[in-house]
Amino acid sequence: MAASILRLCKLCYAQPVRFSSFCFQSSETNNKDEAGAETRKWDYEVKEKQRIKDKKKRQPRERRCIHNCCWMIGFMCTSWWLLLFLYNILPPAFTGFQVPESPGTRLRREGVSPLHPVVLVPGIVTGGLELWEGRPCAEGLFRKRLWGGSFSEIFKRPMCVLEHLSLDNETGLDPRGIRVRAVSGLAAVDYFAPGYFVWAVLIKNLAKIGYEGKNIHMAAYDWRLSFQNTQIRDQALSRLKSKLELMYAINGNKKVIVVPHSMGSIYFLHFMKWVETPPPMGGGGGPSWCATHIKAIVNIGPAFLGVPKAVSSIFSAEGKDVAYIRAMAPVVLESEILGLQTFEHVMRVSRSWDSLISLLPKGGETIWGNLDWSPEDGHSCDLTKKKYLHSTAGDTNYNNSNGNIIFQVKELMKYGRIISFGKESSELPSSDLPGHDIKELLHRDFPTNFNSSCGEVWTEYDEVSRESIRKIAENKAYTVQTLYDLLRFVAPKMMRRAEAHFSHGIADNLDNPKYDHYKYWSNPLETKLPVAPDLEIYCLYGVGLPTERSYIYKTSPSDKCKSIPFRIDSSADGETGSCLKNGAHFVDGDDTVPVVSAGYMCAKGWRGKTRFNPSGIATYVREYRDKRPGSLLEGRGTESGAHVDIMGNVALMEDVLRIAAGATGAQIGGDRIYSDIMRMSERISLQL
Repeated sequence: MAASILRLCKLCYAQPVRFSSFCFQSSETNNKDEAGAETRKWDYEVKEKQRIKDKKKRQPRERRCIHNCCWMIGFMCTSWWLLLFLYNILPPAFTGFQVPESPGTRLRREGVSPLHPVVLVPGIVTGGLELWEGRPCAEGLFRKRLWGGSFSEIFKRPMCVLEHLSLDNETGLDPRGIRVRAVSGLAAVDYFAPGYFVWAVLIKNLAKIGYEGKNIHMAAYDWRLSFQNTQIRDQALSRLKSKLELMYAINGNKKVIVVPHSMGSIYFLHFMKWVETPPPMGGGGGPSWCATHIKAIVNIGPAFLGVPKAVSSIFSAEGKDVAYIRAMAPVVLESEILGLQTFEHVMRVSRSWDSLISLLPKGGETIWGNLDWSPEDGHSCDLTKKKYLHSTAGDTNYNNSNGNIIFQVKELMKYGRIISFGKESSELPSSDLPGHDIKELLHRDFPTNFNSSCGEVWTEYDEVSRESIRKIAENKAYTVQTLYDLLRFVAPKMMRRAEAHFSHGIADNLDNPKYDHYKYWSNPLETKLPVAPDLEIYCLYGVGLPTERSYIYKTSPSDKCKSIPFRIDSSADGETGSCLKNGAHFVDGDDTVPVVSAGYMCAKGWRGKTRFNPSGIATYVREYRDKRPGSLLEGRGTESGAHVDIMGNVALMEDVLRIAAGATGAQIGGDRIYSDIMRMSERISLQL
């Protein structure tokens, strides 16, 4: 009995319970402790509830912007996919949702069928890249796409992916311990991202008239490398040569139709010279290889003479759209609080890609203009004052009197000044600009490493002194001629490496043995077309879209470490209807490649027998006027002239399909010109 009482008293101390008949004294003492504990516990719960309540009140204010942005993006994506879903499940006969008949289906019904095998050559950026060997941070990514596809890995481990997409700054090849390679096959570039087609629609329409694996091939390559390095590292040119020979042989010795897009046009131009050049520099096919194996080269959105966008990409890692976003919402791309340095990371990676140099403007001031002149002089960006008329193969009149384009100019743009510091500098007469010798200005012994406390060098700007940056801005205006001196100063390692693989001038004498070097082969102004009189070359591109031509810059207000000292001045705008908007001057083009770059070689440089086209290969200009889709349900439209969206243009696809089925340039209608390319070509004084 005593033992039981003791156990009960012990229990009372452990968990106090009011039993008056037992352990009275102990219960009284414990009640005091219990009351104190309960008071403390109650105070703690009250304070904790108040803290959580305060936190909940503060949290929406601290993260409201992020929440709203995420909600908005989610709402837009959900709405877009819902519209696409409705568009695909609604019956075709539903009013307003009539699905147009594809060109492949219509041509098949007309009896069009495959005749020539087709090889597709993609351009920059659109091709998928996959990992074959990587650093520890890339564990689990073997043969998964780092570029293209869903881009999921970029969001999961951005710094790791950027490290693996970079090339070696000295060699332009793989960094030690990293191997990233181009995805092969048609799937490499059919879609750039889910729902965003590149080649998929054209491939599908080729299939509708009967094309399949044996007579269609995607010549995918690593678009980051210089063209010759695709051969040195991957033997891409040798594999392309073998594939063309195989397709020629297994399709009844039918010549191949080659369809390059964008940078792919100059990549294939390089290939044509490589394949006929003796080893070890070339493929050893001999001077008649192209004439034997190629029927036609159908260039889509060709960047033959370069793209001004490449200038802003190298100089400040931005374009007009990015500069506008930066000005409107700087926190999105370069928040100091969040530690974002998006532009610096983009520049660090992209400046390791030699292919970017291949897209810099070619032909100097002869093609792109000087401080006071350019071939686009008189261009109007006021689309309400432009009038386009159809131009047939025999219609070579392009004066204003025929109504091809009516120009209404309020202010004369100085397009030849590809970079100007300040809006005023882009408009002043050249006599009022500083008369500095740019080479002397930039090659003085200004101090480098202006802030050694910044630690690791991120971009080559980290090695440029503030005095040099000030001098660059003081020079006010740069043409294509002086641009290269500027780039050699601000990006010496990149330019030294890449200029061993590319040249951007105009040949004075193409018979000079120096032009046998591969650095000249991708420049149509420094190489000859093959001797292949039966070959046809087409330039197919969009028009009617404002396309970046030159830029107004300002110095960056930030002096922080690892920053880019220059940026596009997005506040620089012209008058209503002006070609100046958000710090960029615009001309006619496909929103990426200006008309003069896409069309000049077919319109004049190669037209007839010239020193660049010794055998008189026939050339055709086919332009596609941009027409925006009528509603969101039309997607990117069937009459788009935009640089990538044009791959789904019905008229362009019909032209490609007819050429693949054996039609000649004359049979599809010859030239079709809406722009002012003929007038611009006449204004370019180039010895032909």
